[in-house]
Amino acid sequence: MHTFLTAHATHPDAHMALALVAAQIDAQRAGLSPLADDPGTFTLGFIYITDHYAARADALLAELRQRWPRVSWVGGVGIGVAVSGVEYFDEPALVLMLADLPPGSFELYSGERPLVRSDVHTALVHGDGQTPDMGELVAELAQRTTSGYLFGGLMASRHRSVQFCAPAVSSGSAPLSGVYEGGVSGVAFTREVGLLSRVSQGCQPIGPVRHVDEARDHIVAVLDGKSALSCLLNDLNIDLDHPREAVPRLRATLVGLTGAQDDVFGRGSQFGSDTWVRHLIGLDPMHHAVAVAARVEPGMQLTFCTRSVEAARRDLVRICAEIREELSPDPDEGDGAPASRIAGAIYVSCSGRGGPHFGGPSAEMQLVRHALGDVPLVGFFASGEIARHHLYGYTAVLTVFLHS
Repeated sequence: MHTFLTAHATHPDAHMALALVAAQIDAQRAGLSPLADDPGTFTLGFIYITDHYAARADALLAELRQRWPRVSWVGGVGIGVAVSGVEYFDEPALVLMLADLPPGSFELYSGERPLVRSDVHTALVHGDGQTPDMGELVAELAQRTTSGYLFGGLMASRHRSVQFCAPAVSSGSAPLSGVYEGGVSGVAFTREVGLLSRVSQGCQPIGPVRHVDEARDHIVAVLDGKSALSCLLNDLNIDLDHPREAVPRLRATLVGLTGAQDDVFGRGSQFGSDTWVRHLIGLDPMHHAVAVAARVEPGMQLTFCTRSVEAARRDLVRICAEIREELSPDPDEGDGAPASRIAGAIYVSCSGRGGPHFGGPSAEMQLVRHALGDVPLVGFFASGEIARHHLYGYTAVLTVFLHS
């Protein structure tokens, strides 16, 4: 059994917020068994801060290391941060989670400390969206894992776009800064750490799934044997001769893509789990083509879509239900059985989904808690989400750690 503890606080002063969080952790540890109460038990910590605290990142990490010297730290900054049932969006706050994973079951990596182990199965990734060729960097990192699966997101900040990646003080590692801007950092896990991960889409298809017949780079020319532009206009039921009606619809239109020939985009009106959404960035009436903010290749599947609160809610419930079903396929085990197998969780959601998008304060996280149970969970609202070897948008990535 693994022990995961979470705490969270909001305060104008970052160090006071950390003190409040430390007090919560101490109170929780006091109720644990004597073995778990050993300060050396916890080996890995996750820390997410809102960008109100970004200027204090280095000082916060120094304090974390002083309070928990045997813990390695990973994390970063978001426009919002989250714990089970609670969101802090656009306000000063931090969330923290401690885990007692076996020391040999994970390894931190960063630009200063490249990932070199060959036995890592998957990895949590924190990235800077301003880094050139981030998509290629993510794909290359995925190839270094045996599963090819990554999870995480890009930092979202109006100030410093910081990432935390600091080995334990007592680990004997060479002293590194531990706070980074640019590139990627995070923690990779071996198969010893049980994980389940799902991607939840936040968009609603507005047309059929179409096969890409002709495309080059960002330009899509032919879909299902027809010009891509005619397919778009038909799916949206608009006419370019009436721009007052057409332009607002086009601005709200996105494109869902998948490279899997046999992967259906959705169940009913919902996307499948391996669809990534990109912006529609232009039309080419002369060549009857459309331009997409992604490289599109023949053989892919494509559908035009739009953001939808109801679709996002349904799909979020769906991924939680899938996790519950995988953990407890026997219905006779009862509703509490799946949650009892979850040690902790990481949740990364698009910053465009946070706040009022789900209908009220903390509505998204309350949905997760209701569907999954009140499990230890921390996360942040990102400027791009990472799952498998893709960068996503308008999505959420839920990853749960399983008891051994």
